[in-house]
Amino acid sequence: MALEITDATFEETVLKSDKPVMVDFWAAWCGPCRMVGPIIDEISKEYEGKAVVGKVDVDANQEFAAKYGVRNIPTVLVFQNGEVVGRQVGVAQKSAYTEAIDSLL
Repeated sequence: MALEITDATFEETVLKSDKPVMVDFWAAWCGPCRMVGPIIDEISKEYEGKAVVGKVDVDANQEFAAKYGVRNIPTVLVFQNGEVVGRQVGVAQKSAYTEAIDSLL
């Protein structure tokens, strides 16, 4: 399962990570988010130890969604050294997400 990231843990987990980080901004009521969720969970297992893969529930954690301009969900951001280096808005194939991580490894 992907790591649950909150506003309180975002800086430590995402911005200070020495590994690439993929963050899925989602909400329980969002139908397309429920399609992306299992893909993100698979990726978290496949990249364990190589990258951090997590999810932010935007209903409960709005600070960083607002900071990074997440207006539509699902939005998946990829971070490297605390900076956004990739963005995927809407549902995409698994390969779109894995290629974003692979390019940073």
